[in-house]
Amino acid sequence: MKTRRTPWWYYPVALILGALCGVGLAMLDERMATSLLGAPWFVDLLLLVLGLVVLWLALQVHAYANTDPAKRPHAFINPERAVYTLVLAKALGIAGAALAGWYGGQAVMCLTHVEASYYSDAAIECAVAAVICIIDMIIGIVSEGLCQLPPDEGAENPKLKRAERRRRMRQAPATTKTAR
Repeated sequence: MKTRRTPWWYYPVALILGALCGVGLAMLDERMATSLLGAPWFVDLLLLVLGLVVLWLALQVHAYANTDPAKRPHAFINPERAVYTLVLAKALGIAGAALAGWYGGQAVMCLTHVEASYYSDAAIECAVAAVICIIDMIIGIVSEGLCQLPPDEGAENPKLKRAERRRRMRQAPATTKTAR
């Protein structure tokens, strides 16, 4: 299975789509007199903890992948856990961008009515949630990079091919002298 990095443009697209949805919700809330705006503080805490857990898992995968195979502890991590960590990192990056747009769009729309306590509270809650979601997006991008395997040192590596050629060239004169 070949895994590719998430293209950079996925993040701004998710951010813009989330912002459009957040603005739409704020407009709907204003017209319908419902109370859908804002984010409970528990959600902010949960998003932050989720981001830190994904970063911790990615650091474990990175440490395992960059350790000499002879020195690796056998029960430390398995390939399935590493793949799950990569999937979590990708999902956290995209979801962080979309939610940052969602909460950011709501916060911007609440600024027009900030004199009302409901809207000022919602604007503060959404602004804090948007900042935490941006942090989660960054953690997702960094974690995805941490899950990347180091360059393969297999037989097709150009450095190993040059070293093998040099080794053969050094051995060639020695074998011709012994053959005479």
